[in-house]
Amino acid sequence: MIEALKAFVAALWDTLTAMSPYLLFGFFVAGVLSVVIRPEFVERHLGGNGIGPVVKASLFGVPLPLCSCGVIPVAASLRRHGAGSGATTSFLISTPQTGVDSIMVTLSLLGPVFAVFRPLVSFVSGIIGGSLVAYAGNGRRETDAAGARCANGQCGIDHDRGSFLDIFRYGFVTLPRDINRALIAGVLIAGVISAAIPDDFFAGLLGGGILSMLIMMAVGIPVYVCATASVPVAAALIAKGVSPGAALVFLMTGPATNAATIATVWKIMGRRVAVIYLATVAACAIGAGLLLDAFFFRGGIEVAAGMPSMLPSTVKIASAVVLVAVMCAAFFKPSKVGEEKMQDASAERVRIKIEEMTCEHCARSIHRAIMEVEGVESAEVDFRKGRAIVAGHGFDTGRIGAAIEGLGYKFVGSEALE
Repeated sequence: MIEALKAFVAALWDTLTAMSPYLLFGFFVAGVLSVVIRPEFVERHLGGNGIGPVVKASLFGVPLPLCSCGVIPVAASLRRHGAGSGATTSFLISTPQTGVDSIMVTLSLLGPVFAVFRPLVSFVSGIIGGSLVAYAGNGRRETDAAGARCANGQCGIDHDRGSFLDIFRYGFVTLPRDINRALIAGVLIAGVISAAIPDDFFAGLLGGGILSMLIMMAVGIPVYVCATASVPVAAALIAKGVSPGAALVFLMTGPATNAATIATVWKIMGRRVAVIYLATVAACAIGAGLLLDAFFFRGGIEVAAGMPSMLPSTVKIASAVVLVAVMCAAFFKPSKVGEEKMQDASAERVRIKIEEMTCEHCARSIHRAIMEVEGVESAEVDFRKGRAIVAGHGFDTGRIGAAIEGLGYKFVGSEALE
């Protein structure tokens, strides 16, 4: 028992020190992207029909660090503001599979081949799925009054580019807050697999071939795991005999699909798009897995256990300590987005109950949708308490509820505040 515990702690520490410098750098780049690539910027490029918006949507989606729960409201907002169904589907497929933070962790734990192949497959699968939806006749452009007002700069949202503080806040506060539980769970699971399962244990059943990929797909599709947290698990599985292709199937289907995501896509985009979405992810995962196995096995190339690092051990240890501090601090940060700041005594104030918010990305999307409703002048959204406090003059609570429902969340009701 003591030896098993020592092996678990050693595996945990090895994984943490290997990924920490890369993940911290990924957090910083994600913060930069959050300032440079705003939702308004993406929306301007995804309107209209044809292959162009589909390719752009997939390209935008690859580096953005959004998990499957966070990408749904962003995609719904894109659709609401004029993006075609094809472009929206492309964004839905490519975004959750990877992100700049998960690419860096993939590089550290699985090596450069995986780090290049994974985002490339994400990009291609997004184009395939988006093109299928556009070809099926769902690529018409739609917008509404709220979208038009926002496009004209009248939705009350701050469009400033941001500052270094915004970069730091997103990269080292918002993003860790959204993935900390999943990342910690992923590292712990990887430690258990490394310590408790003998080497080559899975080689017979999951060592290659389409059957191994179907098994990993059956595990990955219904279960939620974020793109970054899935990497330590995949690395541990490969070390125990799972083929690279089967591990890639898990890396694709785990982050991109789960029961809640599929149900929400069905609700927002319709049955046809939901079927195409799931079929595209599944088919591309199998095809990419077979191709990756062929590259490694038939090419006689060794599967890298990780990226050979030139970093001194002191840097890796210091990075691990910083990462632990960042992830722990994320548990204690406030869960509110926006500010209910109306001082006018004549202002109408309501508390709105919202269900199914899970992260700050959810709250940000809902805050933006509420601020686009005519008459709303301020709003505060708390995803942990599942509520929003809205203030303004002459706004329609029904329109606020419709905007929230349009993002895939449940509008429970509202009550007036004194």
